[in-house]
Amino acid sequence: MFEEPRVANVLSEKIQDLLARFEELKAQNDTLRNEIITVKAQNEAKDVQINRLQEELRAKEIESDDIFGKIEAVLGR
Repeated sequence: MFEEPRVANVLSEKIQDLLARFEELKAQNDTLRNEIITVKAQNEAKDVQINRLQEELRAKEIESDDIFGKIEAVLGR
């Protein structure tokens, strides 16, 4: 007779613990999801920056090739 209320109380406490843990994990999941979104945006911005720098490098290489060509033309005369 006294055992039933005790079992019910223990089960109730366990359920409350599980619900609290569930809410903690849900909050942690939301935080991680937001971090992923932020990191993806940063990654995309870095990709854009890398592409821009690669284009600038190609332009500088072409420019330096032109300058070397002109120098060789002057020295070859």
